[in-house]
Formats: sequence, C-alpha cells, structure tokens
Amino acid sequence: MSDKENKYMIEGIDKLKSLVKDITMCLFCTNIENNDGSTTRPMSAVHVCDQGNIWFFDQKNSDKNKEIEQDPKVHLFFAHPGKGSYMVVNGEASIVIDQQKIDELWNPIVGIWFKDGKDDPNIALIKVAPKSAYFWDTDGNQMINFLKMGVSVVTGTNLISGNQGEIIV
Repeated sequence: MSDKENKYMIEGIDKLKSLVKDITMCLFCTNIENNDGSTTRPMSAVHVCDQGNIWFFDQKNSDKNKEIEQDPKVHLFFAHPGKGSYMVVNGEASIVIDQQKIDELWNPIVGIWFKDGKDDPNIALIKVAPKSAYFWDTDGNQMINFLKMGVSVVTGTNLISGNQGEIIV
C-alpha cells in the first residue's frame, strides 16, 4: 500500500469514527437481496476500532443474527439531520462471542437490554467490517443553515456549503 493510500485510509477511519460518534444511531439492514423493510431496524453503534470496524451489542438469538449467519452483507444508514450529517456504510457483519471484548466495549446504557449486565449469557457482539462508505456533511449549524436557506431562496444563490465523499477504509 502506498503512503498516499495509507494516508487516505487513516483519514477515512478517522472520518468514520467521527461520524459514528456524532450520529451513533443507524438503520441496520440485513437480508439485502430481499429486504422489504422488515429486516431493517434501528441500532446504536458502540465503537469504531482503529481498523474501521463498527461494533454493536445484540442478543445472541436475535433474528438479525440469524440473518447475518445466512448472509453477512449489511447496509448501515446513519443520519443526524440536526447537524446535517449523513453516512451510508456497506459492509460484512460477523457475530462475535468474546467476553473480553464485551468487557472492553460495555457501557451502562447497554445494560438496559441485558438484565444480568455484561455477564448476561445472551450477549453477542456484531462487528461490521466496512467494504465501502459514503458521507454527506453540511458546514455550520442548523440555525445558521436555516437562515442561509432563507437568504438563498430570496437571492437565488446557494449559500449552503458542505462536504461529501467516499470514505476509504
């Protein structure tokens, strides 16, 4: 890998970490080929590691995990309209049963779903390894952009700026 490719990869992982930290919640889609919406559900990402993998907690026996075992391809849709930040991640998911990793990623909010805490026997982790990702960011805060939108309508000039691009992981 060239230094330039490595630089983009590091920047890509940093961008991925930043967006996931800001947005956290995503629509997690499994069964991509046949998805009619019923295999899409909201999930909260708990961590993005230095390799760019996105981590989630889940119940071992969930329908989602069964779907991942049949086909690991997933789509994650992150959106924070208030900040004007959006991202889509296409990746491969795997189910991880590792108490050390559970201990490392555990936080009190996760405990809401697991009655026995981090020692609950039904805890599983989902690791999503991104294959591709794309983001859209609007510069500035929501109020400023709302004002810019009003001025843009009156003047006929787009004053709202932003960034978009592929995230290389």
